[in-house]
Amino acid sequence: MAARQRGLALALLVTVQFVLVLDASIVNVALPSIGRDLHFDQADLSWVGNAYTLTFGGFLLFGGRVADLAGRRRMFVAGLALFTAASLAGGLAPTAGALVGARAVQGLGAALVAPAALSLIMTLFTDGPERNRALGLFGAVAGAGGAAGAILGGLLTDWFGWEAVLFVNVPIGAVAIGLAPVLLPEARDQEVRGFDLLGAAAVTGGLALLVYTLVDANNAGWDSTATYLRGAGAAVLLAAFVAVEARVRHPLVPLGIFRGRSLRGGNLAAVLATMAIFPMFYVMTLYLQQVKGYGPIRAGLGQLPVAVTMAFGAGAGSRLITRFGARVPLAAGLAAVAAGLAWFAGMSATGHYAADVLGPAIVMGLGGGLVFVSVTIAATAGASAGESGLASGLINTTQQVGGALGLAVVVAVSTAATKHSSARVPVDALTDGFQAGMLAAAGIALAGALVALLLVPGRPVAAPDAPPVTVPPPSRSEIGG
Repeated sequence: MAARQRGLALALLVTVQFVLVLDASIVNVALPSIGRDLHFDQADLSWVGNAYTLTFGGFLLFGGRVADLAGRRRMFVAGLALFTAASLAGGLAPTAGALVGARAVQGLGAALVAPAALSLIMTLFTDGPERNRALGLFGAVAGAGGAAGAILGGLLTDWFGWEAVLFVNVPIGAVAIGLAPVLLPEARDQEVRGFDLLGAAAVTGGLALLVYTLVDANNAGWDSTATYLRGAGAAVLLAAFVAVEARVRHPLVPLGIFRGRSLRGGNLAAVLATMAIFPMFYVMTLYLQQVKGYGPIRAGLGQLPVAVTMAFGAGAGSRLITRFGARVPLAAGLAAVAAGLAWFAGMSATGHYAADVLGPAIVMGLGGGLVFVSVTIAATAGASAGESGLASGLINTTQQVGGALGLAVVVAVSTAATKHSSARVPVDALTDGFQAGMLAAAGIALAGALVALLLVPGRPVAAPDAPPVTVPPPSRSEIGG
């Protein structure tokens, strides 16, 4: 494939990935308007976001393996069509239940698209500097999506109403579906014909229940019977999945893939990195609106420096990884994230944006850009071409689970600290809670830096000999649909 077409294909893939990540956060600013229009109970409003997170995180491994077996372009298009249709249905939803259902279907579509997109990049670009640059761009948009969601969500809600945060996906999805057969090659694992339905059911149910346990733990109580039972249920399902994979002829996840040191270290570091970074967007939004009194648009724009500096950090990261491998940039990025979070933890109710938000945002953004590209490359470097979809599904899954776990931990720490300061002025008590949450996140980032130094290889890992993967050029009939 010519360099120009590969560039256009990369632009299509990263644009779609940006939209998928964006959708996890773009609705947050619109929640008050959604609650009023669709008569949500306050306790149920969080399910507008949770429904997407649950199905996205729960079906990623399934989506990654199906992409390997059925064809990566085919699953990219099918998942994107499902995501786009669900976005339209969500914007037209007449009731709260209809909107939550549409968000769940959106998450399912995203779980089919995300691993297919990442594995297509691995198919299109050869291992080394070329692929590192491509994955750097992919990691940058994934990291910046959280900040951009707050900005675009505020603008669209204020200008057009909450429905616009869903409708905006429709024209983007339609154009991407039309361009995919022209720009993207088909690729699949030719060696495996069977499909592990039992394993797929066990891991999907286990991951979905785990994410649900995490996102609902602060409402149900960390020490409640419901949380214990859900956590135990998730553990049983995931243990059953491992047992099934060790015995079936065509496993959904061949356990041998975890023998790769880079894949193991990259995924563990990814869990800790997203635990530290993703809650920052949540805390920053609440601090700017509830403590500093910013409106939705101003609060969203206040997070713009994170998105911009993440792009710079990711660009530098791809070059550093080509030279030094993933370990040093990943550890350095997580150390920078920890420093930025500790700086942000010094926020005050009377402080100024430049000192309390802008400075930490620049440091966290640069570090986060390094982190997202590093963990993506580390977690996929040792996978064979026939398992690229699976490796992509794994890294996406660990990031989703890490984000859910990190938000649950930070919210729990912040809530406890706020209650402890309840005798103070309300905004001061809130600020105390946010400070404690960000210090906890900084500690998690430091733990991630240590994991990177100990477990991620210091030099790039060459992919093992791969089973044959067919990447035919698109025929006229394929281009025509």
